[in-house]
Amino acid sequence: MAEKTVNYTPEQTAQILEGYAKGVPVELLAAELGKTVRSVVAKLSREGVYRKKEYVSKTGERPVRKDATADEIGALAGLSEGEIDSLTKANKTALLKVLATLKGELPPPPDVIRV
Repeated sequence: MAEKTVNYTPEQTAQILEGYAKGVPVELLAAELGKTVRSVVAKLSREGVYRKKEYVSKTGERPVRKDATADEIGALAGLSEGEIDSLTKANKTALLKVLATLKGELPPPPDVIRV
């Protein structure tokens, strides 16, 4: 039976784990060890410590799905499922402004006539 080749020595594994825990970028760890980034990510995943980067929008915020925004508006306004479904077709920016206004985070525009 053929022997299994070891891709990472215990010392390399310790170096990767220590560096990753300190916040060293995976790309730098890979370069130091002469490994590919994918290999280092796979090793960190096998060790149970790798956390993928969370996607953020251009503004640096975590994105919220449009249908989740419509659901929240529907709950606040007491809308039916059909009405909520039709809200998801609206512009996301408009939905976010409506939601913020309903939550009291934005004042209504000054030209709105209250009844």
